[in-house]
Amino acid sequence: MDSQPSLASDHTPASSLIAQLAQELRVHAPFAQMSLAHVQTLVAASQQRYFAPGEAVLKPQDGAVTELLVIRRGAITGSQGMAPVAGGFLYEAGDVFPVSAAVAGRAVTASYQASEDCFVLALPVAVMQALALQSPPFADFLNGRVQQFLELSRKALQDHYASRVLAEQSMEAPLGELAKRKPVACSPDTPLSTALAQMHRQRVGSMLITTAQDEVLGILTRGDVLSKITLPAVPLTAPISQVMSAPVHCLSVEDTAQDAALLMSRHSIRHVPITRAGRVVGIVSERDLFAMQRLSLQQLSSSLRKASDMPALQQLAPDIRSFAERLLGQGVQARQLTKLVSHLNDLLTQRLLELLAAQHGLPSTQACWLALGSEGREEQTIATDQDNALVLQDGLDEATQAKWLALAQEANEALDECGYPLCQGNIMAGNPELCLPQARWQERFAHWMEIGTPEDLLNASIFFDLRPLWGHAALAVQLRDFITEQAKSSPRFLKMLAMNALQRSVPLTWTGAIDTHDDGKVDLKLRGTAIFVDAARLYALAQGVSECNTRARLAAMGAALSIPQREFEGWITGFEFLQMLRLRVQMEITSGAGDPDQPNRIEVRSMNTIDRRILKESLRMLGLLQERMRMDYAR
Repeated sequence: MDSQPSLASDHTPASSLIAQLAQELRVHAPFAQMSLAHVQTLVAASQQRYFAPGEAVLKPQDGAVTELLVIRRGAITGSQGMAPVAGGFLYEAGDVFPVSAAVAGRAVTASYQASEDCFVLALPVAVMQALALQSPPFADFLNGRVQQFLELSRKALQDHYASRVLAEQSMEAPLGELAKRKPVACSPDTPLSTALAQMHRQRVGSMLITTAQDEVLGILTRGDVLSKITLPAVPLTAPISQVMSAPVHCLSVEDTAQDAALLMSRHSIRHVPITRAGRVVGIVSERDLFAMQRLSLQQLSSSLRKASDMPALQQLAPDIRSFAERLLGQGVQARQLTKLVSHLNDLLTQRLLELLAAQHGLPSTQACWLALGSEGREEQTIATDQDNALVLQDGLDEATQAKWLALAQEANEALDECGYPLCQGNIMAGNPELCLPQARWQERFAHWMEIGTPEDLLNASIFFDLRPLWGHAALAVQLRDFITEQAKSSPRFLKMLAMNALQRSVPLTWTGAIDTHDDGKVDLKLRGTAIFVDAARLYALAQGVSECNTRARLAAMGAALSIPQREFEGWITGFEFLQMLRLRVQMEITSGAGDPDQPNRIEVRSMNTIDRRILKESLRMLGLLQERMRMDYAR
């Protein structure tokens, strides 16, 4: 039996129900942010309404809206014009509508009906206006409903990651969270010359001596070199076991940073190996403990630019993911966060290419490394593979072209070792088909745009987001200018781009509910951000916009087509919210709580009420954008 009080239709709540109904509303935004007294005022001024399944609630013919409806129980669906195609509207318990019509004093533009037994509170518009003057949270909600929900979501996300970041920066942090890199180690019979060279090459202050089963036998630190090797004149051909310190003080992954600091102080040591079930998995240094609170963009950027070799870059790559998590804890939004992640990934790639070009004796003026896809758009999330290509200067002989191909292949392998997986589709500069002179690239783009099949364009769409990353940037600029000019004069090409984009469906049911299929999850990339990206690319190419970033493309598209600012800002907001959800899923994976095989899928039931509402609104915005594509290009 339902323990909640039943509502008779068309009358004001009895005083005995006001307190109970106010508490019931305060689990939803914006009521949770309002004072209890203001929520009680809203309830007391409202009329209780009941609508049977299928009964009309509001329709355009009713004229100017006189009441704001708060759904207490049940659901209401709406449809108008494009809405059935775009997924319709669905309002559920806790939702407030029609906000825009009530604020503007106009009629609704959609027809609404109850989809099940529905109980609502109907607040007169005059009371709504008066209450907005008294309650800033309520006023903020009326003036920017989605924006307020986004701010609440961002704050909740910030609180979640801030607590994690503070835990990591705290001396109570488990060592298992700090020791994220496998330590440099060697066998006991390794010659001193080999061990010292490895320490120098990898720029580490200690070398662990371990068994084949990763059990710690001893340690040699940089401080031991003078007292144990140089002054005693130990030959460098001697095995490291002859001079190592043993036994070694170790701690487990369950011990804390404070335990490590105490151990270092008691035994006058600077390095502590970290073990799991007796096997070494990391090492914490005195410097690590002091640096726990000093990871910054400047520090990380400087370290990437100064990296002397490949092992140094491998060690720095995980810091990019850690830095991203800390930014979430500081409340940085998806737009800035993905741009910063892309920037740091750029620095790592640029330094790698500088080192490889020097090794191969190749001048950077002969070629330009192209970032493609999300990296080209500066929208990389945490879980990202490689998408790159190489454009060569025209006129290079075959031998020089072969050298550049070898460099590209080595770079792809090195990036893989840094945690950027090889592209499963082989969209990488090390692919001979993607390491071409400028003229060959132009021929390829001309073919795609003039006579390519829809499948060709589907596979090639990633190339239309190119950005120069390293080398002779003019080569990339010339190629991008060529693409822009070709696209504007090719209606067939633009139509095929649109048809490909329309193959992906927005995950909304015909009633406007989130469509999770059978597993309760939504793919935030394939059925979310990718559609925004496709639409932004299409209109940017059609309007001759040179921008690659999706946000910038959507804004430029809105201005070029005289689209109302509220509409295209809604697209941008929806895209960035989906990006933030993807980042959250991927952060959970890095912490060991998510499924690494599903870096873009979110379980809708696990989301809080506010985030579910924003997700539904973002998908509705996406559906309307997709419908615009259909009207402009698919008729």
